Amino acid sequence: MCEVIYLYDGTFDGFLSCVFEAYLRREAPLSIQWEEEAQPSLFDTRPVPTDPARADRVYRKLQAVSPYGLNLVCKCFLTCLSDREIHMFRLIAKLLKEGPGFLSNLSDETLYPVAYAVRKLNTEAHLLKGFLRFSDLGGVLAAEMEPKNRVLPLLRAHFCARYQEEAFFIYDRTHKEALFYAGGRCELGPLDEFRMAPPDGAEAAYRRLWKRFYDTIAIRERENPRKRMSSMPKRYWGVMTEFQDEEYFHAAEGREKENSGELLQELSQGTASVPPI
Repeated sequence: MCEVIYLYDGTFDGFLSCVFEAYLRREAPLSIQWEEEAQPSLFDTRPVPTDPARADRVYRKLQAVSPYGLNLVCKCFLTCLSDREIHMFRLIAKLLKEGPGFLSNLSDETLYPVAYAVRKLNTEAHLLKGFLRFSDLGGVLAAEMEPKNRVLPLLRAHFCARYQEEAFFIYDRTHKEALFYAGGRCELGPLDEFRMAPPDGAEAAYRRLWKRFYDTIAIRERENPRKRMSSMPKRYWGVMTEFQDEEYFHAAEGREKENSGELLQELSQGTASVPPI
């Protein structure tokens, strides 16, 4: 193994450029790290510039060898797996050397950490389809979440199809990014800071109704806190309406509803454009 650490810009194209670089130089890097989060090391470091053409060549090669393997790599990039880039690199190296046969063996030491992380990612995305709570901010639906993994790219199709007649955004507090949707178009991009506006009278009333419904359908004689935390993990409670304190259910004095178009335009400044859905 070559004792060098590759540094890249944190994008998926940047990672694939590192894969191309490794094969071009006939070396296996010790680690692949996002340059903004790289830790001091005694090993040599080498910045690898992002090259879309090289990234595309690697992508098309993986697609030809195994669409399933490529899907694993793409999804693993969204996970919180520790040192995920080097696990992805090893999976790609084995896939290109041996073919896709080992992908059916979950006990394979190269496949297992990637497949396990992707399963966690898929599970979290599935749970958030039901756990996400939207608020009406003057005609724009807004939701916040604190996931471990970058699930917004996986949630995009679900919520854009479900609320295709609405304008909405979802903010990921953990990864500082947001999904915006309005008029049949959506954008996914960075958003460093966001604070949910206090509710107006109508939104506060809806929040109280939901809390009352949640409390009313509960059967106290059959309460099972352990089962509840198993089905609805406690780490999601911080952004769920039914678990908020009393202040959350009161409207701010004199608050007027914002214009939905102006709000969406203001919040979406600085996001990266994506093709129409």
